[in-house]
Amino acid sequence: MKGSILAMNKNKVVLASFCILASAVVFSACRDKQSTGLEYARNMYDPLAYNPDQPNNNFANGQTAQTPPKNTVPVGFVEEDIYPNTAAGYEEAGVKLVNSLQLTEKNLLQGQHLYKVFCGPCHGEAGDGQGHLVKIEKFTGVPSFIDPEKASSRGGLMKDLSAGKIYHTIKYGVNMMGSYASQLSPEERWKVVAYVQQLQKGK
Repeated sequence: MKGSILAMNKNKVVLASFCILASAVVFSACRDKQSTGLEYARNMYDPLAYNPDQPNNNFANGQTAQTPPKNTVPVGFVEEDIYPNTAAGYEEAGVKLVNSLQLTEKNLLQGQHLYKVFCGPCHGEAGDGQGHLVKIEKFTGVPSFIDPEKASSRGGLMKDLSAGKIYHTIKYGVNMMGSYASQLSPEERWKVVAYVQQLQKGK
């Protein structure tokens, strides 16, 4: 009888101690609103690597993000046919560059997505040159791919631009449109080209 009472008292003491300890932890964590409180195994979710914008003493210039060495190309950005960013290069690309991707539903859907993200803000999701940046008057004079009378600034109608000319423009940019060579890989550019050509047909 006496032993069972001692065991019960011991259990109560342990339970009371645990409650007091838990309360102390909760209240201490609530004192500082900036504090994250006690953290278990923090190194499991804190990255060990530097973030690109963090200072880094491992490099002479103190930056983490370094400029790639000259003449290096990111994986997936190797191009077989290179035409210069000139009027002659544009015309030559228009004749010689051909989209090697198959016109599949998957490629068109991916091209549509990339077009909406990178081109739609200016050219409009329908290709009518009425993207939201045009509507808020941030940019003007954005050409339409579907207007049967809209001429390209480099000659010819927008709806008749060849795949090579569209690709060349995506790569180098023209007028107020900047280059997308660093944002879109060659394969992604061709997917955008395929989708733009569907817009040219009114599809």
